[in-house]
This record gives sequence, C-alpha cells and structure tokens, in this order.
Amino acid sequence: MTAPVSTGHEFDRGLLGHQCWLELASGERIELAVERWAEPSEGDDVLLDACSGPTIDLGCGPGRLTAALAGRGVAALGVDSSRTAVRLTRRRGGSALQRNLFDRLPGEGRWRHALLADGNIGIGGDPAALLRRTARLVAPGGDILVELEPPGRGLRHERVRLRPGHADVAWFTWAWVGVDAIAEVAVRAGLRVDWTTRHGHRWFARLERP
Repeated sequence: MTAPVSTGHEFDRGLLGHQCWLELASGERIELAVERWAEPSEGDDVLLDACSGPTIDLGCGPGRLTAALAGRGVAALGVDSSRTAVRLTRRRGGSALQRNLFDRLPGEGRWRHALLADGNIGIGGDPAALLRRTARLVAPGGDILVELEPPGRGLRHERVRLRPGHADVAWFTWAWVGVDAIAEVAVRAGLRVDWTTRHGHRWFARLERP
C-alpha cells in the first residue's frame, strides 16, 4: 500500500521493511503488510499471470511486481511518489518513475494492463475517481487488475496518517474496497468486472471497459 502524495520518511520506513501502520481519526490502527511489499508473496502470480503485455504498476513500492514482470520478459513500468520506492525498484532490475499517478505519465492510453495491488485501490480516497484515471492509461481492450478486501468489507473511506511519525505528520484520505463492492465502484468509473478470484487470504479482480 502506498500513499497518494509524499508523506515523508514515515512511509519510507515501510518500504525499507520496518513496521508501520495507518492511524485513523478514531484511534483505530491498521497494520501495513510491509513484509509483503518487498518479497514475492503468495497470490502474486494471480496478477503476474494476467499480464501478457505492457504493464504499468501504480504505487509500485519497492518494485517486486514490476521487477517480476521484467524477469518474465513483460515490459513494465513502476510508478510511485516515493523516491525511495523508485530507487528500490531500479535496484532490483525494474524500471520506475517518481511521479504522482494523477500527473501525466508515459504511454497514456497505450498500456495493456494497469496494476493496483496491495490495497492501492485506496490511493486518494476515491476509488471510482482513481479507476477513471487508471482507465485513461490503458489501451482499448486493456484492463485494470486490482487487489481488494475480503467480502463483507464494502466501501470505506477514512482520514488516516502514517505511524510511527511526528505528532504533526500529515493526514490524508484512504479507501478500502471489498470484493462485494467492486462492481458498484467499477460502474461508477465506466468499467465492468470481468472476474474476481481468491488466492489464500488475498482477493483480486479484473476490470475492463464495457
């Protein structure tokens, strides 16, 4: 999971494998799966196997998926707002660009696949708006592969901040989308759900233009 804008060194702690979490205004604490960001994880093949052509990995983090696709001979570009994420992706052999995904990106409208893994459907706190933006990146007939929350989670928006950090660390909006809510969110973005699937404790969907 990566943040929609630069949030300073607190987020980079997670990229480097240190424990960090999201703190909600209510005081609730949601641990981030930092151990999964850097190393291949059970379920990654669901995403990797679905990518048969040029792929843009949005919120690539330390680049495990971007690099894995490159290792399979698939052209892939990681995008992340964190300089540390880009450095780590390149170190493991992937191509990456430091940029906000809502800014202009290379190959707009020509990517075969776009990835929103590890909860990145929550970037910006408005999943429908994020999916509309992502849809503009893919070519006609392309798709968006997203990782979701388990069934029963619905759609949730919250103000959060990254911890540990200073008392004045910035708050931002995040969202979570359960597999039971993705069809409604996709429709609002002008997309449709082609399939959903589960691998272990992880849930995924493929979205395409109708």
